[in-house]
Amino acid sequence: MFTGIIENRGVVAALQKDQSNLHITMRSSLAQELKVDQSLAHNGVCLTVVALSGDTYTVTAIDETLMRSNLGHLQVGDHINLERALALGNRLDGHIVQGHVDGVGRCTRIDSHNGSWVFHFAYDPGAGRVTIEKGSITVDGVSLTVVDSGSGTFSVAIIPYTFEHTRFGDYRVGSLVNLEFDLIGKYVARLMEPHLPKP
Repeated sequence: MFTGIIENRGVVAALQKDQSNLHITMRSSLAQELKVDQSLAHNGVCLTVVALSGDTYTVTAIDETLMRSNLGHLQVGDHINLERALALGNRLDGHIVQGHVDGVGRCTRIDSHNGSWVFHFAYDPGAGRVTIEKGSITVDGVSLTVVDSGSGTFSVAIIPYTFEHTRFGDYRVGSLVNLEFDLIGKYVARLMEPHLPKP
């Protein structure tokens, strides 16, 4: 379980294909605090540490993860948003994030607002993929509040700290991002499905 509050931006140090899996070696100041079998969110994707070496550690993404997220597009040198799992008893500063990415979205527009930014995203509005104004959304592991919400679109406002300390400073129009929709919203959508008119 995570909160969507990014602790560190790691750098991809190496990528190794192993059949349909991808071993991702990360360089991060968090590495020396980790242990094998520990879970970390990588751009919002929960992955397990399988090896440690100095200031690097390795995680493995399976085919299902690579198909549902942007991790299959990684290149050596890319920055990754990192968050360790929530410790029981800590404050929940963001919102409840599982680290189970629902799919990939695409940045469609970036508006600069004299010291802040509004990022616009589009996504496939499948079952359970809903946003509401002032609701929660996770973008590459970052817990955010939705500004505007439409069918298959939403926007979020970004303060300078988030822009500088997460991948938001790297985004351009067309950038692919991992999306995890609000857990409560997904359950409500599932419960309502039988009561909605069929298309």
